[in-house]
Amino acid sequence: MRVSWVTEDKRAKSVVEYGKVSGNYTASATGEHTSYRYFLYSSGKIHHVKIGPLDPGTVYYYRCGMAGDEFSLKTPPAALPIELAVAGDLGQTEWTASTLSHVGRSDYDMLLVPGDLSYADAQQPLWDSFGRFVQRYASRRPWMVTEGNHEVEAAMALPDSPRPFTAYAARWRMPYEESGSATSLYYSFDAAGGAVHVVMLGSYADFNSSSEQYSWLARDLAAVDRAATPWVVVLLHAPWYNTNAAHEGEGEAMRKAMERLLYEARVDVVFAGHVHAYERFTRVYNNEANTCGPVHITIGDGGNREGLAFDFRKNHKLAPLSAVREASFGHGRLRVVNATAARWTWHRNDDADSTVRDEIWLAADAACRQGSGGGAANYPADEL
Repeated sequence: MRVSWVTEDKRAKSVVEYGKVSGNYTASATGEHTSYRYFLYSSGKIHHVKIGPLDPGTVYYYRCGMAGDEFSLKTPPAALPIELAVAGDLGQTEWTASTLSHVGRSDYDMLLVPGDLSYADAQQPLWDSFGRFVQRYASRRPWMVTEGNHEVEAAMALPDSPRPFTAYAARWRMPYEESGSATSLYYSFDAAGGAVHVVMLGSYADFNSSSEQYSWLARDLAAVDRAATPWVVVLLHAPWYNTNAAHEGEGEAMRKAMERLLYEARVDVVFAGHVHAYERFTRVYNNEANTCGPVHITIGDGGNREGLAFDFRKNHKLAPLSAVREASFGHGRLRVVNATAARWTWHRNDDADSTVRDEIWLAADAACRQGSGGGAANYPADEL
């Protein structure tokens, strides 16, 4: 596990002490630190420390910088089942607080975020307030994220101007090097002892067939042994399938460039954000229903300040492929039960309650993975 935090004290040590008993730290680890400038703004000291090896499915107590408050975290399990919470386009509003509260009320093993975290949009103190805003939750479970358009923060083309993604890359250090990627904008990791492979793609990094991201994705997917890894999940920001007027067509170029790689690798689910609503498609490939294609789910309804995207188009050409669509804030949960079955639920924020508004059981199928095509006859249908 990597623990990240920020201190105003530039002399603070990049050390995490930890153990299985509160107040009894039997191990410690020293990591690295960084900082950045964004015009007149200077960040605090940003610490990143890897701790471990850790036992799976275990609660650890830890303290950062050899002083201050104690936190606790629970490590993910080493085997199935595993529960992955998913929420995109978070921001730091009362809607966001409601979403995270609902996420935290039921146990889960990891939160996946398909982009748009703080909505700082170059106002760098909002990155600091976002860290404080999510600390209660992000300190307890792993948060695995990819970038959205609000992380770009491209400055004017002036000498010494900040590079795009400066704050995001400095603050949210993801394991890109460990997965053979040259940048934090795309990476992958395994969960549940390798039973689930999660790929985080970069909608705002080059993705055409001659790009490094494309080459990396091809290598990454080719290295997955589906006998050992029955589930492959992909996250990106701009959806490839979308019947909402908001951001319509923005993911199309990336879909055309990369969809074949995902289809041939028999990816199971693709999660996206960007559109501030919920939408689930049937299994699809190349704009047509295909029982060997992935289920595409837009879940950009985490609570951002821009509000909801209500304009779903009834006569959109993709409407026959759209199974459920609703403009409400909420989050989702993918519970991978075993090698052949996973349960997806979408939980809408209803006042004090979290209401399940969509549910589907996903079925894995060996026939599709052996390249036998997309015939419905040999595929165990997903069940509503």
